Amino acid sequence: MKSLLLIFFTLSFSTFVAQTKHAQFVNPFIGTGGAGHTFPGAVVPFGMMQLSPDTRIDGSWEGCGGYHYSDSIIYGFTHTHLSGTGVSDYGDILIMPTLQKSNFKNKTYATKFSHLKEKASAGFYEVTLNNNVNAKLTATERVGIHQYSFPKMDTATIVLDLLHRDKTLNCSLTIVDSVTVIGSRISEAWANEQHVYYIIKFNKPIISKKINTQTLSKGMSEKEKKCWGLFSI
Repeated sequence: MKSLLLIFFTLSFSTFVAQTKHAQFVNPFIGTGGAGHTFPGAVVPFGMMQLSPDTRIDGSWEGCGGYHYSDSIIYGFTHTHLSGTGVSDYGDILIMPTLQKSNFKNKTYATKFSHLKEKASAGFYEVTLNNNVNAKLTATERVGIHQYSFPKMDTATIVLDLLHRDKTLNCSLTIVDSVTVIGSRISEAWANEQHVYYIIKFNKPIISKKINTQTLSKGMSEKEKKCWGLFSI
């Protein structure tokens, strides 16, 4: 009986501990102002994806995590971020929902936002941009998941920018089928020759597309590389 009681107690105690929801006490916005160098986006412990909004397109020291609370413009959502390092790196594979149909300039598809329409919790981020596009982000250990809601579906466009932030040494973009895009990016910042490979799956077919190229040379052959994509869905 003692053994049974001990096992029962152990199981009951474990269940009690598991029911304590520590994630509710997490505030991802802590450190996103001043020189905290953190980001508010979605990530799980030891996850490969740190999916978060980018409010900086340069390597400015205070915004080296890609996001700074004093900013009012979001350029897009990227899949890799550093937290608390004090050096600029990452910001790979930028995705941005936009109502524009044919523009590759980041200062054009960038959109203003308000912190009043922004929220974040452990593993989750949401913002409604000033153009009324709602973005929700979450992540698993190896996957970043985006959900975008557009006010008018006939103008729904997704920007894919492989030149965002760090210097791009090489990049590729291939449309496999109506819902799949694959490619890679090699960049240089704090880390030399960082390789990132991606697969993007849409839940709706691509209706139209426009691909732009960029001539890259340093460390690579001087050829035009596919570095931008606009996908109407």
